Amino acid sequence: MEGWIRLQTHLYFVRHAHSTYTPDELGRPLSEQGFADASMVTALLKKEAIDEVYASPYKRAIQTVEGIAEYIDKEMKLVEGLKERTLAEKTVEDFQQAIIKVWQDDDFAWKGGESNRAAQKRGVHAVLQVLENNMGRNVVIGTHGNIMVLIMNYFDPQYGFDFWKKLDMPDIYKLSFKKKKLLAVQRIW
Repeated sequence: MEGWIRLQTHLYFVRHAHSTYTPDELGRPLSEQGFADASMVTALLKKEAIDEVYASPYKRAIQTVEGIAEYIDKEMKLVEGLKERTLAEKTVEDFQQAIIKVWQDDDFAWKGGESNRAAQKRGVHAVLQVLENNMGRNVVIGTHGNIMVLIMNYFDPQYGFDFWKKLDMPDIYKLSFKKKKLLAVQRIW
């Protein structure tokens, strides 16, 4: 229907599929399993009448959602603010302890890393821009576990460290908004 506008905006946050570990955060590709799962992500999202696809500039996030961008024949928009949070400037000795520490204190940051508050501010700014530019549309956002949960936490504090620990790789959450107010969250993976 021409001129018809949906009352809600739906953001489909897609945590990237499994990747082959390399220290190159930007260029780390999906693993064989990751590519298989990315195909399942595309199949699920084909049912959702997607209008636009945004992604972190990291290769694993792009590769996870590029299938749906191709399906809807739209160019994916890369957004720096959707990249994963920088935990520290160098690889940490004990990842588990390092991640616990940043989730215990929103203002704590490891040397060269981002605090929860700084990463959340960056991610939320990016998402608010996506919302503003896509009112009443269905938008896929290819991103990462930590930054995704920090963004979700901004809109609803129930999403925190314990929620992050339970995420799958990949995972998909549909967030429904009226303007910039979160109305509902539904897992569709």
